[in-house]
Amino acid sequence: MHLTLKREATKPAARNFLQQQAKFDEFVECYNCERPHQAIGMKYPIELYEPSPGPYRGLTELEYPLHDRTITVTRCGRICFGRLKINFSTVFPGQNVGVKEVSDRIWLVSFMDYDLGFFDDETCRLESAINPFEAKVLPMSPV
Repeated sequence: MHLTLKREATKPAARNFLQQQAKFDEFVECYNCERPHQAIGMKYPIELYEPSPGPYRGLTELEYPLHDRTITVTRCGRICFGRLKINFSTVFPGQNVGVKEVSDRIWLVSFMDYDLGFFDDETCRLESAINPFEAKVLPMSPV
């Protein structure tokens, strides 16, 4: 599917983001409604699609009982910590994060089960935590 998408919707690329999005939308419509697929017995995906019986309600309200505070990230991606404003991430607007003091004036910011970074409440500088998703490379064997 990805090779077909690339071939049909990105070569050549559109002149701007809106035109490119229109190419993607056209591809999705064609791919799901106008092309039979061998993997599903030459049927169209739209023939097999069933909407979910219940509405998606998103995440439940996140709470962090083991942290010192639960703070909601602002629309512009900041954590308001008392009078301090720490630039955090535009990925989390409206989401609650946990904040816990781990050392004198050093605070850990967590989202769900993931530690994302640390900030110093004096400089408001945010540092990334170790990426839990990065590839783990073992050292070369000396043998």
